[in-house]
Amino acid sequence: MLDANIKTQLKAYLEKVTQPIEIVASLDDGEKSREMQALLNDIVGLTDKITLVEVRDDAERKPSFALNRKGVDMGIRFAGLPMGHEFTSLILALLQVGGHPPKAEAEVIEQIRGLDGDYHFETYISLSCHNCPEVVQALNLMAVINPKVRHTMIDGALFQDEVDARKIMAVPTIFLNGEHFGQGRMELGEILAKVDTGAAARDAKKLSAKDPFDVLIVGGGPAGAAAAIYAARKGIRTGIVAERFGGQVMDTLGIENFISVKETEGPKLVAALEEHVKQYEVDVMNLQRAAKVVPGSEDGSRLAEVQLDNGAALKAKTVIVATGARWREMNVPGEQEFRGKGVAYCPHCDGPLFKGKRVAVIGGGNSGVEAAIDLAGIVAHVTLLEFAEDLRADAVLQRKLYSLPNVTVIKSAQTTEVTGEDKVSGLMYKDRVSGDTHWLELEGIFVQIGLLPNTDFLKGTLELTRFGEIMIDARGHTSVPGVFAAGDCTTVPYKQIVIAMGEGSKAALSAFDHLIRTSAPA
Repeated sequence: MLDANIKTQLKAYLEKVTQPIEIVASLDDGEKSREMQALLNDIVGLTDKITLVEVRDDAERKPSFALNRKGVDMGIRFAGLPMGHEFTSLILALLQVGGHPPKAEAEVIEQIRGLDGDYHFETYISLSCHNCPEVVQALNLMAVINPKVRHTMIDGALFQDEVDARKIMAVPTIFLNGEHFGQGRMELGEILAKVDTGAAARDAKKLSAKDPFDVLIVGGGPAGAAAAIYAARKGIRTGIVAERFGGQVMDTLGIENFISVKETEGPKLVAALEEHVKQYEVDVMNLQRAAKVVPGSEDGSRLAEVQLDNGAALKAKTVIVATGARWREMNVPGEQEFRGKGVAYCPHCDGPLFKGKRVAVIGGGNSGVEAAIDLAGIVAHVTLLEFAEDLRADAVLQRKLYSLPNVTVIKSAQTTEVTGEDKVSGLMYKDRVSGDTHWLELEGIFVQIGLLPNTDFLKGTLELTRFGEIMIDARGHTSVPGVFAAGDCTTVPYKQIVIAMGEGSKAALSAFDHLIRTSAPA
């Protein structure tokens, strides 16, 4: 099951196991059970600290396996083969069940230990989903730390009947004690905030008590991370407040145009950014959403203030806004109603849930055409709809797209409505040449029509374009002295990672220059 190279690496990891592990596998006579049996036998063969017990029981899901310490039910189960992106989740679970200390702050561990009540989580994933492992790993960690927490990872493609019965059309989807808990990427802190209702108030009090920053960066994507590094290297008090460190890059799978790195993935790049930022004295306040920016006085006598959704207020001499962008929506009837019920924005994550079904991709740029090509290898048929007369994707992608037998391209098509009852059944579109309206029968719609800047909270504070972009000059200055901006949320053309990093660095240098000028004696 595992090749020699992976076995060598895994054997080295398993040397960190200090407590005996017992794997209890619930198997049947199916092919997937045989694959699971081969995988588990490979793991057991690498160390004498792990034993395998095979049972032919009446378990709810087969094939599946539980990871326990010898004689102790740890509450961790994998329903399906945790390969692909989930292989890391399996390795971490083995290490943590085996006694290796988790990489979590002491405060977070105590918060998990303090949870009262019974929590049975179920997470539906796809093995190609790069957002799913973070959820799986967070919930597994909670189960290891607190015996009142249990977690089961479920491969949606393997347990399709459950997916259909629970009407799951996006991953990761999380259930808690049988009720829908959440959907999409969630970090450990977000999950804890939902189950620990007093956490937000405690966070707000703690954040408001912080000393003022010389530079406070709002946003933790490539622009925000670069700004933090450049500011911190000047020896000034620097902070990042971010709704999600990494931002949109966390949802990007393949990156092949980041200069000097031939190929990487979004989550890997974000991990490298975070590690780099942590090399400096940067106060990173993650999972915090900005609600308002109150500018300071022009002479610096009154500090700027960034107000957060949880009620906290952070003070700073200068502010850099680097809030990035989000997926652009179609804004047609039915889109919001069926979001997560057939309307999706990440083909890599949710594509496997539509195996053998008919789907549409909205958008003929690079993202849309790449999505259609990827989906064509999974689904029965893909219809790509483009608003303009021609596709905007690179020629090489178009050639690949048109070579696929199960893809239809419709140009000059304006989507007007998403239809369905409890899930998507199709979409209406207008032929922009003839004016005729048509209905397509579908089970999934993947929207790939670009990005919108995350600047709604700045309306009335900073000058924005009609598209919502922050107006900046060549040095990153906004319309308000002492407030700077960088990256995809601004008027800088070409929304690219490498450009955002450069803009973030420039904004930090401009903020430092502003601090020097405003603090210099008259």
